[in-house]
Amino acid sequence: MQIKKIVGKKLKAIRLKRDMTIQVLAEKSQVSSNMISRIERGLTIPSVEILMRLAVVFDKSINYFVEDVSTSHEIVLTRPGQRDKTVYDDDDNNMQTESFTSGLRDPQFMSFFCTIKPGGTSGQKNMYHPGDELIYVLSGRLRVSIADEVHFLDEGDSLSFKSHLPHRWDNIGGGEAQVIWTLSPFTII
Repeated sequence: MQIKKIVGKKLKAIRLKRDMTIQVLAEKSQVSSNMISRIERGLTIPSVEILMRLAVVFDKSINYFVEDVSTSHEIVLTRPGQRDKTVYDDDDNNMQTESFTSGLRDPQFMSFFCTIKPGGTSGQKNMYHPGDELIYVLSGRLRVSIADEVHFLDEGDSLSFKSHLPHRWDNIGGGEAQVIWTLSPFTII
């Protein structure tokens, strides 16, 4: 099953189980009702930021929305070409991710191999969410703004930070940027 269908199905199921309308969920999560409707119908893949907002409303980790429990394991080995891929191809963010942790039962972190097209960006608005974040640049050049600081990352550079700080990124290199991105998502204890 495609990831966007899994996310949409789980979001709709938990929303209905909690007897919540799309409008109420939109207010509580600060995610537009149009976006929620598109996610539930399997028409779009939400960003990590949107998944986190939705997860907080339901006291879940973001893994709840993407994990298929019947196919999760305690040990996962993936090889190039076998990883779950997600393509974000909206107006700003032309990025493909390959999950290193997909299939791992209830992980406490998420890690991805990301390929960001030239000019790719997280968007004009800052993101913020609970947890920690690590960016390791394998190739290319990124500009990462965190709070009032701007960092330029080149091949071999890493940057880690608290994700509650407002942040955004842009591929400012002449070609694709390849990045390992690791997030420790918010988990309700």
